[in-house]
Amino acid sequence: MIRVGIIGGAGYTAGELLRLLLQHPEVEIAFVHSASQAGRPVWEVHPDLQGETDLRFSEDIGWAEVLFLCQGHGRSHSFLAAHPPPPGQKVIDLSADHRWAEGFVYGLPEAFRGRIVRSERIANPGCFATAIQLALLPLAVEGWLPAEVHVTAVTGSTGAGQNPQPTTHFSWRANNLSVYKPFTHQHLGEIGRTLETVGGPSPRIHFIPIRGDFPRGILATLTLPLPAPFEKVKRSYENFCAGEPFVHLSERNPTLKQAVNTNKC
Repeated sequence: MIRVGIIGGAGYTAGELLRLLLQHPEVEIAFVHSASQAGRPVWEVHPDLQGETDLRFSEDIGWAEVLFLCQGHGRSHSFLAAHPPPPGQKVIDLSADHRWAEGFVYGLPEAFRGRIVRSERIANPGCFATAIQLALLPLAVEGWLPAEVHVTAVTGSTGAGQNPQPTTHFSWRANNLSVYKPFTHQHLGEIGRTLETVGGPSPRIHFIPIRGDFPRGILATLTLPLPAPFEKVKRSYENFCAGEPFVHLSERNPTLKQAVNTNKC
């Protein structure tokens, strides 16, 4: 069994991580750290886990072979500075702090699986970045990336985190759509680094992110010139996805319900 610890266990990211880890036959959750919720049962903060675990949030940081960092952006770096990991402990950062940072491997397994399994420091990709990169990676592998790509993507409200903000209140979000950070979203940088590493120069990505009026999921639409005959492009996507258990090609137009509450893309 692999002993796992979670730092920042009260947020949406940690809740989903807990759901996945509790179903994993080779994982034992050693502790779930939360300074704000210490002593409370985990299921009281993550109600979908009622009956799944008797774990309580802890204020102490115990020993774990793998440490997941689920704190808000900007806090993982300071946490590691204050709590240097002991030798042999793997760290997986689910925040933005260490993406493409020195000493960390970018944790997109469909692109860097070999590096990830050998690394002790992994930084998971951003949400939009994951969707856009998985759409473009088959083209990058073939050397077919165009000069420009246009992306429109709609995201659910949980992507903004658990702490309330003006744009996450139900009364503002419901029956509403809004654009934010057009052409300047912070995930563009990590997308570019990945594509350059895998397949040469990254295209210029014209990205319009949109806040949706639903809680979970991302629907991304990419528009670009067809780089080769359609059947050849289709085969490249089929070959790329053949060995990826969580990435699926759909013969019909995709919907959020095919992915939400699953580990699928």
